[in-house]
Amino acid sequence: MAHLSSRRTRALAVPVGLALTASLGFLPTATATAAPTGEPASASVRTDGPKLSYVVNTRGGHSTVKDVEKAIAKAGGTVVIAYEQIGVIVVHSQNPAFGETIRRVRGVESAGATRTNPIVPQATKDVGSIAEPLTAEQAAAAAADAKADEDPLEPLQWSLPAIKADQAHKKSLGSKKVTVAVIDTGVDDTHPDLAPNFDSRASANCVSGAPDTTAGSWRPAAGESDHGTHVAGTIAAAKNGVGVTGVAPGVKVSGIKVSNPDGFFYTEAVVCGFLWAAEHGVEVTNNSYYTDPWLFNCKNDPDQGALVDALTRAVKYAERKGTVNVAAAGNSRQDLASDAIEDTTSPNDSETVTRTVDPSACPDIPTMLPGVVTVSATGAKGLKSSYSNYGRGVIDVAAPGGDSTIYQTPEPPAVNGLILSTLPGGRYGYKAGTSMASPHVAGVVALIKSKHPYAPPAAVKALLTVEADAKACGEPYDINGDGVIDAVCEGGKSYNGFYGAGVVDALDAVRW
Repeated sequence: MAHLSSRRTRALAVPVGLALTASLGFLPTATATAAPTGEPASASVRTDGPKLSYVVNTRGGHSTVKDVEKAIAKAGGTVVIAYEQIGVIVVHSQNPAFGETIRRVRGVESAGATRTNPIVPQATKDVGSIAEPLTAEQAAAAAADAKADEDPLEPLQWSLPAIKADQAHKKSLGSKKVTVAVIDTGVDDTHPDLAPNFDSRASANCVSGAPDTTAGSWRPAAGESDHGTHVAGTIAAAKNGVGVTGVAPGVKVSGIKVSNPDGFFYTEAVVCGFLWAAEHGVEVTNNSYYTDPWLFNCKNDPDQGALVDALTRAVKYAERKGTVNVAAAGNSRQDLASDAIEDTTSPNDSETVTRTVDPSACPDIPTMLPGVVTVSATGAKGLKSSYSNYGRGVIDVAAPGGDSTIYQTPEPPAVNGLILSTLPGGRYGYKAGTSMASPHVAGVVALIKSKHPYAPPAAVKALLTVEADAKACGEPYDINGDGVIDAVCEGGKSYNGFYGAGVVDALDAVRW
């Protein structure tokens, strides 16, 4: 992506070297309430601090939530929305002691600020990832090579045969009854490759923490990141004689926008995204981002722990409603199974600090939450991508995410080691990252769900891993050939830290 400092999305660009990028969050539901409590703050409560957003996590149901809402008002907070079904309340407050005060309230299990920087009106700026453009020459050459059953740019999509999606399409394109929600930076549903499969009913803008269903609210605004649109095309670009082909070109795709104009994916937005998907019958969510402002969220910290709590509740609720949640492992070349990782990037919305964390106690969310399918990336030669995170016991499966063409060059007619997909405005372009690997898996999950419509999430995830093509660690990993081992893969062929249970298999998804 464009900025080395921008690491929220799980995508990156590799024109000269490998860079990292960032992304997303959103939510609505029938039982959510969005009205302020109306009670004035106590006269002794300060309201002159920076305006921050909080998640307040309660125990119990409706009555407990209502009692806590009254306490929130007395503590100088304003309720944005309450998700009673999971006991999460989104709050704004300018009381510097709000978090400390509300944690002492009966019925509150945890509460924390979702950011370290005040809420301010956002000015639109380009926080998108810059990848390599598709040239007119490449497009023309691809169209000339395309077979009768291929879309014009499909010959450049080396990632489809890498997971046998091209063979799967001869048996099934997937069911229109299955929807994959792209929880991301927004999706341009007017793109000619996305419009035929777009599900506006399951789309919304969750940036504030409360869903906005205004038509088009899920699209990226001018100057905002094209990340979500690229992800959507990988999943479900229509097989319609135009452009590229998705892994599951017969399923529906929706857009749930969770990143603000500055590219931050705050907890309240992501919670909203999972709830919106769950309440609208979405079968699969794709999550190619980490939740800001902390790359790793330590459970023993009152604020960070509350963020883990809120998102754990949201993810579990979505799964109980039948949704399979898929997430990118990240692009930091880190072993997520190690005992200690140095985090030099958090918080990313104010002054960063250097800290050493244990990922088992300080998870990357939502990637490392229980039940989430965690995806590492591979390149055109089938090796772990140079940037991809890994970790035995963390990675579930692997999928093509692209890599520098210098490191992993695709076989002709493909010419670029990155992933080609849709971009806003009817365009196409290349990106690389675990952001691009995750939607390949989401597409395969959609194919499994199409064949087994009544299978619960646990069964779908079991099929995903059983059907994956096991891949051994291989030779010592020296991706750039400089004689230095770049990462250590632990485990055997059936399961290891680089590839989990293996590379996903779209053909098995439609024939089992």
